[in-house]
Amino acid sequence: MTLIFGIVFFILAKFGFPVLTDMVRKRQERIEKSLEDAREIEARMATWKVEQAKMVEETRKQQALILKEATETKAQIVADAKAQAKAEADKLLAEAKTQIAAEKESALRDVRKEIALLSVQVAEKVLRNELSEEGSQRALIDKLVDEASEAQIRS
Repeated sequence: MTLIFGIVFFILAKFGFPVLTDMVRKRQERIEKSLEDAREIEARMATWKVEQAKMVEETRKQQALILKEATETKAQIVADAKAQAKAEADKLLAEAKTQIAAEKESALRDVRKEIALLSVQVAEKVLRNELSEEGSQRALIDKLVDEASEAQIRS
């Protein structure tokens, strides 16, 4: 039994153990390579996380900048619209003042015409009453002619 054990041990030592040892060594190398790859991937992941954090921060900065620019643009648009509305209001106000002045002048002319017509009518009635006598007619005509001349000189 010892002899058989020795023969089996020798056969195993000559053919079996080198194969087993080689398999164990190859497996150990694969495990070490896998561990090394895992460490490398872990390092890359850490680098990617840092890069991702930087990208997120940069994106936030760009977002804040875009929002700031949008706010400034909005404020500028509102200011421009206010200025344009004020200019339009000033223009309309100037036109309204001009139109009011023209209408006022027209109304004054109309009132003057009416007053002149009424004055003529009153004068006509007064003249009829006073012109019943010849002497008073001449005196009144002279007086009216003098007043008309003075009125034309003032105008």
